[in-house]
Amino acid sequence: MAIAFYDLMGQDGRNFSPYCWRTRLALAHKGLNYEHKGTAFTAIGQVGAGDMKTVPIIDDGGKMVGDSNAIADYLEATYPDRPSLFGGPGGRGMCYFFHSWTNAVVHAGLANMVIKDIHDHVCAEDKDYVRTSREKIFGAALEDVQAGREDRVEAFRASLTPLRLTVRSQAFLGGDTANYADYTVFGAFQWARTISDFQLVADDDPVFAWFLRVGELFDGLGRNTPGYY
Repeated sequence: MAIAFYDLMGQDGRNFSPYCWRTRLALAHKGLNYEHKGTAFTAIGQVGAGDMKTVPIIDDGGKMVGDSNAIADYLEATYPDRPSLFGGPGGRGMCYFFHSWTNAVVHAGLANMVIKDIHDHVCAEDKDYVRTSREKIFGAALEDVQAGREDRVEAFRASLTPLRLTVRSQAFLGGDTANYADYTVFGAFQWARTISDFQLVADDDPVFAWFLRVGELFDGLGRNTPGYY
């Protein structure tokens, strides 16, 4: 039986959650069959017993697991005969670092540059929820939060220097092959690509070349989904 994978659903087949992209690529890395279930923000409470508040969620034969990191750990432990997401305990520790760095630097840096675009791409039934909840977080109208992003993008690009230096000298964060660290960081940029035509990284940046390489994995799983660039 295929694993049921609950992913955040936007308009026009745009699945934009960075955390769900981590799980989607982890499932592909493990070579596991899954049934993709697009889910609106306001419908997450209807999944399973209704005790999970966010996606991704997987249902593996009745075993419900939420949170992208917990799902990655579950897949690694449950399917050890399939390609490893981490390459051992040291690799898992490295992936924890990239989780923290991505949330603190990449997500924090890009969120205010695409927040109105996110609102414009969610399902109709989610628009009021997204506007109300995000304006409470930012303390301003979404239009005002996103305004002036052209003046902020260079500082964001500068914050990516550690990533840039790494992928300039090796194909992936995992070395010659991608691992869960790559999927963690890729999810952030895929988030922006699927809902905004504002390109956060220049075409000639090694970070963009790396992003394209990860997107081409698993028969172009990342690149062949709706997006702006």
